[in-house]
Amino acid sequence: MDTFDYVIVGAGSAGCVLANRLSEDATTSICVLEAGPRDWHPYIHLPAGFIKTFYNTSINWCYSQEPGPWTGGRRIYAPRGKTLGGSSSINGHIYNRGQHQDFDTWAQLGNRGWGYPDVLPYFRRLERRVGDGDAAFRGRDGGLTVTDIDWKDPLCEAFIAGAMSLGIPRNPDYNGSTQEGVAYAQRTIHRGRRVSAATAFLRPAMKRPNVEVRTHAYATGIMFEGKRAIGVRYAKGGKGGVAAEVRARKEVILAGGAYNSPQLLQLSGVGSPDLLRSLGIEVRHALAGVGEGLQDHYAPRSTARVKNARSINERARGLHLVMEAMKWAATGKGILSLSPTLVYCFWHSGETTESSDLQLTFTPASYAEGVQGQLETEPGMTVASWQQRPESRGHVRARSADPFEPPIIQTNYLVAELDRRVVVAGMKLARRLLSSAPLARYYEREDFPGPDVQTDDEFLAAATQRGTTTFHPGCTCRMGPADSTWAVVDDQLRVHGLQNLRVIDASIMPRMISANLNASTMMIADKASDLIRGRSAPEAAAVGSAAG
Repeated sequence: MDTFDYVIVGAGSAGCVLANRLSEDATTSICVLEAGPRDWHPYIHLPAGFIKTFYNTSINWCYSQEPGPWTGGRRIYAPRGKTLGGSSSINGHIYNRGQHQDFDTWAQLGNRGWGYPDVLPYFRRLERRVGDGDAAFRGRDGGLTVTDIDWKDPLCEAFIAGAMSLGIPRNPDYNGSTQEGVAYAQRTIHRGRRVSAATAFLRPAMKRPNVEVRTHAYATGIMFEGKRAIGVRYAKGGKGGVAAEVRARKEVILAGGAYNSPQLLQLSGVGSPDLLRSLGIEVRHALAGVGEGLQDHYAPRSTARVKNARSINERARGLHLVMEAMKWAATGKGILSLSPTLVYCFWHSGETTESSDLQLTFTPASYAEGVQGQLETEPGMTVASWQQRPESRGHVRARSADPFEPPIIQTNYLVAELDRRVVVAGMKLARRLLSSAPLARYYEREDFPGPDVQTDDEFLAAATQRGTTTFHPGCTCRMGPADSTWAVVDDQLRVHGLQNLRVIDASIMPRMISANLNASTMMIADKASDLIRGRSAPEAAAVGSAAG
């Protein structure tokens, strides 16, 4: 039986950073278990390959959400990375930290050391920023390369001008002093290739003799002695594979993400007693919050037909695509080097008192039925809009005692009445942006939701018809004080009531942040590595926490 100091379940964004940081101590041994294969697939490393990884079951869990009361009876697709790098190997490359208040709210919920001044040093330590940025906020020496888009398009330029014509300011750095405004997206792409958590952090760690990474290792349960976690059971090769075990001298760390970490806890007898008993799972430790509180960003994608310009829809077909492939091979540039979203906009819905509670994205392309994964043939452009800090919460629950059954995922999008008001406000702003004067030369007509949609009820109906996930699930093993009925881990990310067991991934977020989750998930892991090692935090931030 193999024994290591630390066993990390999941080689995603968090697991890669943890393996890197913990293995800096040469006296410490680390085993990383990853259910998927190595990140060998060429589409992982080609930025535009995002579309090709979207439904690839060899490197993607390809989960499906349960129909919700405000999603028109639809099952919304929920992709998650299943390879080294996890979702950072299949995501849209965007680097977005969130607003300062997001993290101050975490601290206000009783989580010591998680306010914005506490987490900023970790964002800085992780990052190698290429481009402009205030040194008070941005890092230059980290492993994660963050770049600006070097491809300018007339549709993007017109969209930015259109936002400014509506009073939305141009923001030179939405990851700096304030998020509010419009800007080209910052992304984890360098020299035409994806920068994943695996390439930035795990690959250097794997060169160290104290790190062992096991792929095709499907975790099936946590091993306990009493209340102490001592190891992990897994199947080599997945379902039908050889059963194996690996032990941890110091800690077992779950880094499987917002869907898989709570499911593994439940399969191991940690969770709601009623749920566990209903599945025939022995209750080892009652912890009602496991799997509860799921949040995600829900986005209807407004589209318009384009005239007088070529959108990515045409550039990605036939001879145009051949030329783009040759350009990428020769220079690392062109549409194959792009993230799927090119412009970001943060603004106010008018429905809350919070700063920039809306996030909107622009791309000079459009997708079939508004779901990323299949470009349309006609020229098009898209504005996705979503509420940054939704109030609706759902759950993730094991479907059965069989670890190979996918979990039940119910996000409960738009259940909160405020969320419905904000999503309607976002669609209205998307319409104003697409029909702004600077875009008039290229704007032919609105395709979705369509000119017949005018009232709030009609906008809401359209949102329920075609809104979908933005792939940002979190909050299913929430961080909070022990006396909080919903809390799963404390502010050291230790599972309440158990020993030698932590959860370190996006599931520990107590509340959804105003951002894509990849940057903050890596920050969580970096900070957690210092907590585990008993190290002091990097130099404290010399900035206040009141800005956005």
